[in-house]
Amino acid sequence: MATSDGRHFSRSRDVTPGLLYLENLALGRETKMLGFLKQPIVLSVEINVSLAVLAVLGFISRLWTLSYPRAVVFDEVYYGQFLSLYMKRIFFVDDSGPPFGHMVLAFGGYLGGFDGNFLWNRIGAEYSSNVPVWALRLLPAIAGALCVPLSYQILVELHFSHTVALGGAFLILLENSLITQSRLMLLESVLIFFILSAVLSYLKFYNSLSPFSGRWWLWLLLTGFCCSCAVGVKYMGFFTYCLLLAIAGVHSWQLVGDQTLSNFASLRQQLVVSNPPRLVQHGSIVQLVHGITTRYLNTHDVAAPLSPHSQEVSCYIDYNISMPAQNLWRVEIVNRDSNTDVWKTILSEVRLVHVNTSAVLKLSGASLPEWGYRQLEVVGEKISKGYHQSMLWNVEEHRYGKSQEPKEREVELHSPTQINISQNLSFMAKFMELQWKILTLKNEDTEHKYSSSPFDWITMDTNIAYWFHATSGAQIHLLGNMVTWTSASVATVVYLALFLWYLLRRRRNICDIPEEVWWQWVLAGSLCVGGWAVNYLPFFLMEKTLFLYHYLPAVTFQILLVPIVFQHISDYLCRSQLSKSMHSAFAVAWFSSVYFTYHTFRPLTYGEPPLSTAELQNLRWKDSWDILIKRRQP
Repeated sequence: MATSDGRHFSRSRDVTPGLLYLENLALGRETKMLGFLKQPIVLSVEINVSLAVLAVLGFISRLWTLSYPRAVVFDEVYYGQFLSLYMKRIFFVDDSGPPFGHMVLAFGGYLGGFDGNFLWNRIGAEYSSNVPVWALRLLPAIAGALCVPLSYQILVELHFSHTVALGGAFLILLENSLITQSRLMLLESVLIFFILSAVLSYLKFYNSLSPFSGRWWLWLLLTGFCCSCAVGVKYMGFFTYCLLLAIAGVHSWQLVGDQTLSNFASLRQQLVVSNPPRLVQHGSIVQLVHGITTRYLNTHDVAAPLSPHSQEVSCYIDYNISMPAQNLWRVEIVNRDSNTDVWKTILSEVRLVHVNTSAVLKLSGASLPEWGYRQLEVVGEKISKGYHQSMLWNVEEHRYGKSQEPKEREVELHSPTQINISQNLSFMAKFMELQWKILTLKNEDTEHKYSSSPFDWITMDTNIAYWFHATSGAQIHLLGNMVTWTSASVATVVYLALFLWYLLRRRRNICDIPEEVWWQWVLAGSLCVGGWAVNYLPFFLMEKTLFLYHYLPAVTFQILLVPIVFQHISDYLCRSQLSKSMHSAFAVAWFSSVYFTYHTFRPLTYGEPPLSTAELQNLRWKDSWDILIKRRQP
């Protein structure tokens, strides 16, 4: 091509400058992409090895030879009938309690492909080839296995030591009665799993450091969900639900008077001046709260919207972006006479220095756009050269306003959502009728060979023979670990005695233990002793046939108390080094006896190996135990 002045030039292809720019941009992106791929991809995962090991041991102890015995064991004959009806989709009214637990068992049958065709007519009947025994017993076994790490986590959330948490978990792991009940198509392990899950969820919720955050709501909802599932498995779960409601009520009552809280419900009370007032001095660390939204003034190392050379200042909201709140500010009184001066209304001129980034709270002078209602921009100035007027602040009023706006905002946030349920009335009417029928339907009052009274459970004067092999003499019994059950009862008595002693001494203004230890002691007792009481004492009022397995939820709570009492005695009652050494030696000997007892009764827990007549007689530690001994043929 030639220009008007005679110059010539050529181009290899017809490309416009815009396309050329896009091409270069694309190449730049590809280069960046390749550069990114050259960097190693690192994934960091934190694993609690103790928790993982406990979970593995729990699964091994509950799932080992799960299909053995391949015969109907005790109440499997009872629950199997409901299971077959579910599999065949036949409607029935269950007179034994809420249906959710039976639906869990039916789900195991569904997973195993069970068609419901089996005649559940007697204990000991051999299962036919179409019955997936392993699948039917799988979900109760999984629930029982998970109770081991759950116990560990509960004690951790109660702020006890790692040793205490491990001790409680191992006691649950080595509890013969819980192992037996978990390995069969029965409901107690499922009930205990949901009860412990509800307790753990509540403790997670209570210990949450960010009220009204996503994690806070998650644990609260899980608490309600697990409580509902526990009630759905057996109505006895309702008593644990009431226990958690009572504990939550006490906690809420305490929170009302706690003026250090950041949650909305108690904020209007963190803003009432204490008597005598707590003075803010030069150098004090404070938090600045927006009265209506209850958000704390926060800043990060992020550019401000209108002043990119300064830090953004805003109220912190947890948007699940893994960025922790940084809402602490140090008060520096500029016109102070000494370092002990207090912050005074109007008179004091202060600088607010961010603790994490050392940025100074400053007015930038720019006005925010419409989304900021044209208010002046406040930023965090990283570099401070002298004292500028825009960095100085003072207080004009020391009282919290009484306007209607905060009250209206509070009402709005706490107003329940109106839901029209008129379209569901027909279903609810049927549902409520069914529930009423279940509650009012009475079983026949019949005596059972292995029925017992609540008094027999504490001393373990009773047992239940679950299964007996006609030829080999192998058998399965519901028997608790004698050492563990006795220790649990002793620990309960010791706890109550120490609690009353501390309570009386505190009434006289004598504090034997630190304040935080006292409240930890109270909460542990409320859950463990309270959980034992609400799951045990109601049976004295029930007019129904009772069995030893009814005591298992109660004794689970009681077992968790044992390592707590052990640790407390070591830390606060053993004064000398000699007494601590003796206590440690006793603890080792005691735990060894727990394992010895578990191992001794292991053949009656798993049903194998078969024992001789002499071995069976040696296991009859109490005359009231019904150990089945096969008679010799003449």
